[in-house]
Amino acid sequence: MKRKSRGTGSARPSVLVTGASGGIGRAVCRAFAASGWYVGVHYHGRKAEAERTLRAVLVTGGTGALYEADIREAEPVRRMVDAFCRQAPPPYAFICNAGVAASSLLLRQSDDQWADLVRTNLTGTFHCLQAMAPPLLAQGGGSIVVIGSHAGFSGSTGQAAYASSKAGLLGLVKSAAQEWGPQDVRVNLVLPGWQQTGMCEGLKLDERDWQDHTLRRPPALEEVARTIVYLSQLKDVSGQVWNCDSRLL
Repeated sequence: MKRKSRGTGSARPSVLVTGASGGIGRAVCRAFAASGWYVGVHYHGRKAEAERTLRAVLVTGGTGALYEADIREAEPVRRMVDAFCRQAPPPYAFICNAGVAASSLLLRQSDDQWADLVRTNLTGTFHCLQAMAPPLLAQGGGSIVVIGSHAGFSGSTGQAAYASSKAGLLGLVKSAAQEWGPQDVRVNLVLPGWQQTGMCEGLKLDERDWQDHTLRRPPALEEVARTIVYLSQLKDVSGQVWNCDSRLL
């Protein structure tokens, strides 16, 4: 479940980042570490990459530990969050970043691939929210940031399953924000824009691919990560969609 590194000071706020073995998750972990946070590094099946993220957290100035769980199952997620809250100093924040991607034309989409994408991206986030809300409610408030996708708003050729799983996050986030808002738990959705990560391995883009961006370029990953850190600390924002690139929703 965990591998702890260094001691933690009581003054440090804490964040658990799911999907921290990948590119966006690692960048988010480093951004929190740069601000001195205790960072919970979640992974499933990619321990070596998660350890690489944890090393980056330490080098950047944070402290933290590894936490493993298959977010497709509710009980492992609950145990992971419980372990994080036992180890990490409050107050807590949570970043729901874990997800998978796959491409297939709608008429060729297999039932198994559809089910896996929805089970991971949508149902997995549902499991995370169910486990993460109680400690925030108990401490009198806090922040959850869910990582979505522009595809969930615009659709994407060859990505019907992925786009559908990400579109569902909008209703999930807005419903959670309304239910927990009176207890000062904020829930927001961030669209990180296109990033060159493992999900996009082998995909090469050129200037023509940015014509729907008013700035004619994708957002910098570091800026997206800093935005997520900033949003997680805002006290008066909830139920909102933050688009980090220059496309129109």
